[in-house]
Amino acid sequence: MKAPAPISAQIVALIQNEDWPVGTHLRAQALADRLRVSRSPVNEALQLLEDKGVVLRERNRGYFLAKATAQLPPELLQEVGVSEADVTSTAYFKIAEDRLQGRLPDTFSEASLKTRYQLTPAQLTAVLTRIAQEGWAERKPGYGWEFSSMLTTPDSLLKSYRLRLALEPAALLEPGYRLDKQVLARCRAAEMHLLHGGIETATADELHDRGVLFHESLVEASGNAFFIDTIRRVNRVRRLLSYRSMRDRTRYVEHCQQHLAVLQLLEQERNEEASAAMREHLGSTLRNLGRISDILQPGSNTSPPNPPPT
Repeated sequence: MKAPAPISAQIVALIQNEDWPVGTHLRAQALADRLRVSRSPVNEALQLLEDKGVVLRERNRGYFLAKATAQLPPELLQEVGVSEADVTSTAYFKIAEDRLQGRLPDTFSEASLKTRYQLTPAQLTAVLTRIAQEGWAERKPGYGWEFSSMLTTPDSLLKSYRLRLALEPAALLEPGYRLDKQVLARCRAAEMHLLHGGIETATADELHDRGVLFHESLVEASGNAFFIDTIRRVNRVRRLLSYRSMRDRTRYVEHCQQHLAVLQLLEQERNEEASAAMREHLGSTLRNLGRISDILQPGSNTSPPNPPPT
């Protein structure tokens, strides 16, 4: 089991996940409540972040965010306990956001990305490998890289959810469908973890991966290789957009409850009802796509009122 990150790194992750602006008041008790620790380690972490220039302490008022986390160099992040993997993940999200905001051209060089995001050669390789695996950029013949238009427009996102709406409920009705008890228990435990505090503390990657785990596990139980391959391909590329909706996590309780309801029906072998519940679960996304589409317009920097369910 992975050891928990230092409190200072968890605070930085919280700032990044919720996109807090410079000047945000970082109240020790509120942070302690969010991270489910006492105030003492939070105060120690805030002192470390003050020493590194991330936060500013004002007498009799407390700590305030002094720098946007997007401006923090990788070496400083590592000094406050953010791991190498977290540094590359942060760079990944910066690149994704800049691409969606229209701040990056369609084609780019490795050198330009390395300089712009202050990455080491190893970090750059890790980030580009991840981006290429997810299908939203590829190496050009000869020299340089090119971004794909896949899932960078409202229309492409709409089509991806229509595909899932057609595929996932059908997968639950496949002949011989069988969801292993251990897989079911693992999916249920992941949902319960979120309901018991994980919604607030999980990173964007962790939230996305939880949704991927749930939906791919249910499709894999169909035994249909074509369904399985398709859902995996869709999930690889939709990460680019789904993480932007995670700044507002108010509906994740409802999402978890819907997931748990589908699991209960499958456990009772009531697959037709489970299929209908899955259709309703995914259909609610399509009904909210007008809100979600707003964040995909070039230059948009707004979060939708309701995040899309995974």
